Amino acid sequence: MKDAFNRRKFITSAAIGTLATIAIPDIVSAATANTAAKKIGLNANDVILFQGDSITDWGRNKKDTTPNSFDMLGKGYVFMAAAGLLLKHADKQLSIYNKGISGNKVYQLAERWNDDCLAIKPNVLSIMIGVNDFWHTLTSGYQGTIETYRNDYKALLDRTKQALPDVKLVIGEPFAVKDVKAVTDKWYPKFNEYRAVSKEIADSFDAAFIPYQSIFDEALKSAPGTYWTNDGVHPSIAGANLMAQAWLKTVK
Repeated sequence: MKDAFNRRKFITSAAIGTLATIAIPDIVSAATANTAAKKIGLNANDVILFQGDSITDWGRNKKDTTPNSFDMLGKGYVFMAAAGLLLKHADKQLSIYNKGISGNKVYQLAERWNDDCLAIKPNVLSIMIGVNDFWHTLTSGYQGTIETYRNDYKALLDRTKQALPDVKLVIGEPFAVKDVKAVTDKWYPKFNEYRAVSKEIADSFDAAFIPYQSIFDEALKSAPGTYWTNDGVHPSIAGANLMAQAWLKTVK
């Protein structure tokens, strides 16, 4: 009787484990199943630039200007996405840069845009910005509003398109995982407006859009928020890889 119970318990545990194993690689697909997502194609010798805040920065060496290097790319989703691209497209001679800076809001991107974007002349520009535009209104006395975010973002992309009319844009949705350290009820519903504006801007500029909030929400079905993020905003290693896989599904 005891042996039969243990056998049933083993079979049940194995089945649950198998389901989890199947589900985790499919998180991105499940989260984006009902969206007609735009894809970005790559050409030989393309220059790819990642821009944003600490989620993009993630410990990169800001003195290193060498594309495709460990120090340039940091330790987060940008490094993981770049590693995937460089493995898959060894024949294309891609040059990949990370110019994210921790703490940045949109207006701070604009202040350094000539050197950290336009001078690099990317063919593909990936931007993930917005969480600090909201978060810092709660913690740092920043007085920007949702209209500030919208207007600053549009002005930045107008400026980019004027200088680089053929650049392909990728917009990452700002996301937060509720009830993990920094992300409390105070974030809502206001933070959702920033998410919505990022999608609005992506549509306005014919950019590929990565719905990171939906992806992390789907991931919560497989593991708790503390598995995917360190504080509700900054991804863990697993969360960074989740972001990279979503990015690689968008940029082929």
